[in-house]
Amino acid sequence: MSDALRDAMQRWLAHLRGLEGASEQTILAYGSDLRGFLTFLHVYQGESLGVARLARLSTADMRAWMAHERGRGLSARSLARALSSVKSFVRWLSDREGFDATAPLSVRPPRFQRKLPRPLAEDAAVAMIAQVDLQAQDPWVAARDVAVLTLLYGCGLRISEALSLTGADLPLGDSLRIMGKGRKERMVPLLPAARAAVESYLRLCPYPVAADLPLFRGKRGGALNGRLIAKAMEQARMALGLPATATPHAMRHSFATHLLSAGGDLRAIQELLGHASLATTQVYTAVDQARLMEVYRAAHPRR
Repeated sequence: MSDALRDAMQRWLAHLRGLEGASEQTILAYGSDLRGFLTFLHVYQGESLGVARLARLSTADMRAWMAHERGRGLSARSLARALSSVKSFVRWLSDREGFDATAPLSVRPPRFQRKLPRPLAEDAAVAMIAQVDLQAQDPWVAARDVAVLTLLYGCGLRISEALSLTGADLPLGDSLRIMGKGRKERMVPLLPAARAAVESYLRLCPYPVAADLPLFRGKRGGALNGRLIAKAMEQARMALGLPATATPHAMRHSFATHLLSAGGDLRAIQELLGHASLATTQVYTAVDQARLMEVYRAAHPRR
């Protein structure tokens, strides 16, 4: 790889990190995808790589790489993500170097069946929170876990978003300001039940609350690790006989699915979840339709 291309790659990753607010996990994935593509291209062409070579990328180059990736067992879903990474870099590079990237950007990703979210039933979501409240030995730990799960289910937060709350978010009002993926800010309504759960936890928490400290704490006072919430749910789902899909993220799925089932507007749910694209939110319509068909098949008198 030429120095110019290596420098371009680093500047692109810095662009993703700084201007687009991509997470470090996303940066690592994009960098890995691009390096894999460039390694293939070097071996495939048998020549050193520079910006000029990428300016000559053809659909044949892209298809040869995709065929190679599928041949070594990469799933269609993973290949689609890798293709998205490569296209992102080529688009960024073409804008700065002034070449026509129509050919590589026109290559279509492989089709794959999107996995539907696996929400809990309404009574199961409520039972999950109640079970977590019963199983912790320390009352303040039980209150903490209940508060976190209530935020996930009652406000549709990601576990990372709930655990990123600090003392600066207090006192709680009718809404929460959440910094989501890509450093995108959104306001979510705070249900009275969620506010009460957090306030109950704060009354019992043995550690002081400060604006620069995390709201949810571990037993030793440090920031709460999300894995502890996952373990609490794992214990609870075994007691309740729920499937392994009953995870913290399933509580967020349940929030969206239950709102949609109750007649919630898809655009409003998109805003509440912090999805950049409506297409991401639309997957919940498929979940709702699947549930409806299950009810239909079970209840129709001519089944």
